[in-house]
Amino acid sequence: MKKLLFGTAGIPRSTEKSSSIEGIRQVKKLGLNCMELEFVRGVSVNEEMASKIAKTAKENRIILSVHAPYFINFNSPDKKKVHASRHRLLQASRIGHLCGAVSVIFHPGFYMGEEKGSVYKVIKQEILQVTEILQDEGNTILLRPEVTGKGSSFGDLEEVLRLSSEIENVCPCVDFAHLHARTGEYNSHDEFCSVLILIENELGKEALQEMHIHVAGIEYGLKGERKHLNLEDSDLNHSDLLRAFKDFNVKGIVICESPNLEEDALLLQKKYKSLLR
Repeated sequence: MKKLLFGTAGIPRSTEKSSSIEGIRQVKKLGLNCMELEFVRGVSVNEEMASKIAKTAKENRIILSVHAPYFINFNSPDKKKVHASRHRLLQASRIGHLCGAVSVIFHPGFYMGEEKGSVYKVIKQEILQVTEILQDEGNTILLRPEVTGKGSSFGDLEEVLRLSSEIENVCPCVDFAHLHARTGEYNSHDEFCSVLILIENELGKEALQEMHIHVAGIEYGLKGERKHLNLEDSDLNHSDLLRAFKDFNVKGIVICESPNLEEDALLLQKKYKSLLR
C-alpha cells in the first residue's frame, strides 16, 4: 500500500443506520480509510449483499477486511469441530472476497494442553487445506492468523510469523494490544521496533509495506487479555507505537478495536499524521 490507513473494527458507532453499507459511508464521512467487517458471531452476509458492499466500498475508496467467526479451533480433538472450523473460515473467505475485502483475520485455535510444536503442525496442515481450496476457486483473499491475547490460545508472534513464512497467501495480523496482554511486555518504542525488525527479518521488508494491524486499549492479567478498553483507559503506549510505525515507514491497515471505535481510530490517525509533519 502507499501509506498507513486507519479504520474501525465494524460499523462506526456514529452510523445512524446500523448496516455494513451505511458503515462504509460513515467511515468515509469521518475521514477514515478502512473498515473490518465483523463476522465474529457468524457470516450473516449473503452473496447479493456482498456485491452491494463491494460496490459501496469501491465508490467510497474504503479498503475492507473481514474478521472470521471466533468459533474456530483447528486443534480440537473433536473432528466435527475441526470440520466446522474449516467451513467457517472458508465461508468468511468466500463472502469476504465477494465483498472486495483484501484479508480475512482469524484465530486459529487453542493449545488444549498440548505441546506447542505439535499443535503448530496440526494447525499449519489445516490452514494449508483452506489455502488450497481457495486457490482452486480463484479466491485471492489473504488469510491472516492473528496474534492472540491469551497464553492458552495458539498465536504468539513467532507462530504467526512462521505460518506466514511457510504458507503461500498467508500473512500476519499483528494485534499489538494482544501482544502486550499476552506477554506483559512490548509496550515501549524499542520493543515495538523489535517487533517490526523481526517481521522484516522473517518475511522481508515488503511485509512492512502491507501490514494488517489491530490496536486497542487492553485490560489484562496473568493469563493475558481480559477485555478491550478505550486507549485513554489503558496502559498501551500507543504514542510510541505510532512513532515506531513512522520510523519504519510502515504501510497498510490499522484497525481500531477500542469500544469507542471511531474515536480512537481518529485519535490514532491524528497523532500519526502529526508525526509526519
